[in-house]
Amino acid sequence: MARPFAAWEAAQIRRWSSDPVGSQRKVLGQLLRKGGQTHFGREHRLDQVRDAAGFRQAIPLRDYEQLKPWIERVKSGESDVLWPGKPAYFAKTSGTTSGTKYIPLTPDSIPNHIGTARAALTSYIHSTGKTAFVDGKMIFLQGSPVLTQTGGIPTGRLSGLVYHHVPAYLLRNRMPTYETNCIEDWEEKIEAICRETSRERMTLISGIPPWVIMYFERLLALNKVDTIRDLFPDFSLFVHGGVNFQPYAARLQELIGGHVDTLETYPASEGFMAFQDNLEADGLLLNVASGIWFEFIPMDRYHEPDPPRLSVEEVEIGVQYALIVNNNAGLWGYRLGDTIRFTSLHPARIVVTGRTAHFLSAFGEHVIAEEVEGAMQSLREQLGVEVVEFTVAPRMGDGQAMPRHEWFVEFSKRPDSMVDATALLDRAMQARNTYYKDLVTGSILAPLALFPIRPGGFRDYQRSVGKLGGQNKVARLANNRTIADALQPYLDRTLT
Repeated sequence: MARPFAAWEAAQIRRWSSDPVGSQRKVLGQLLRKGGQTHFGREHRLDQVRDAAGFRQAIPLRDYEQLKPWIERVKSGESDVLWPGKPAYFAKTSGTTSGTKYIPLTPDSIPNHIGTARAALTSYIHSTGKTAFVDGKMIFLQGSPVLTQTGGIPTGRLSGLVYHHVPAYLLRNRMPTYETNCIEDWEEKIEAICRETSRERMTLISGIPPWVIMYFERLLALNKVDTIRDLFPDFSLFVHGGVNFQPYAARLQELIGGHVDTLETYPASEGFMAFQDNLEADGLLLNVASGIWFEFIPMDRYHEPDPPRLSVEEVEIGVQYALIVNNNAGLWGYRLGDTIRFTSLHPARIVVTGRTAHFLSAFGEHVIAEEVEGAMQSLREQLGVEVVEFTVAPRMGDGQAMPRHEWFVEFSKRPDSMVDATALLDRAMQARNTYYKDLVTGSILAPLALFPIRPGGFRDYQRSVGKLGGQNKVARLANNRTIADALQPYLDRTLT
């Protein structure tokens, strides 16, 4: 039944994706009708809004801290605050500036999360004709499904919440067991998952790439085999999201021992934003018909007091945008914190390029994650190195040494020459960022410095700050040295 169902779903996707402007206008109308029935909607006069221009005038931009007073009213048990009724859940997530965030999920927004995950898999089936993975075991490395209560509302990590909505017919093939999924300690959980899955016929594996690498490495050590293919010969599909896949691709292929198809998704607690509907297409299909009205702020104007907010009909290919979310869970004018660029407008396809808070411009260079990841890819291609993880931070001048960028890199396959690797990285960065090139050639910045991290150093660092496993990720860029200074004990002194 997989192929005919996938064909039917693909037809639905083609219908809404072929008209992104019309699909988004329909979503906006739905949000206004329901949002107008809430305390928030009455205060902002949503019943008088007729179009995108009116919406921008009525709804100011907000980050979580600015939306928090409304969230607190929901947490206290009040109904009809941001969306009619009460949320079905709170997705609990750690914010970089706001501490713990409580993101509402409503009965209206849950289909966005569940339906989009299904759409990604059925699109894969339809575009490739491959269905064998459906009959094997599938593992999703995710958070605990154990829920707590916040003002009478079930609360947990998004991936744990989604667990409670997996169709019954899939549960028999889903790994790990509920008991193992409930283990909170990440390293203990990985050990239990490895024991459970080592003798299973695994066909689909899903998770954030750095943590899947940790799972694979432990599997190989536990079972004394050379590759994941030796252990799981039927493994055929890797589903990933959360971080740029490219920095981890070579290491994953080495561990797997050959090619498997990869499927990229873009889920967040605030909504399932996009998914890969075609392995040949450049970019992810923006979810324009699933309860989210998207707005886009050009990144070169993001920090203005009143930046332009564009709808999908006003954007351009290749421009960096900050993503703004308005959805049927009660988020309005919400600064998601992600940056994207469009690769196609009909249908609307995007690639995620970084975070609005994760950039490096200590000297006016405006470096973004896409640029440092591209430079690192050049290092892989030209020198054959393999990288586990990396981050970049500024070093201010001190009167004796010029300021510079410092790269902290954990290699799984080291370069033959650190000097050559450093020079290549600097050239690659100058080719990608003209501001950086001007600062270096103008002797305002020294060329970058490369500091190798010892094997396992990034994991030890994340363990030391309580961010090992799950959905936790290392920031690629920062304007401060918080991560850089914390990494000093984990430097590989044999290579510096």
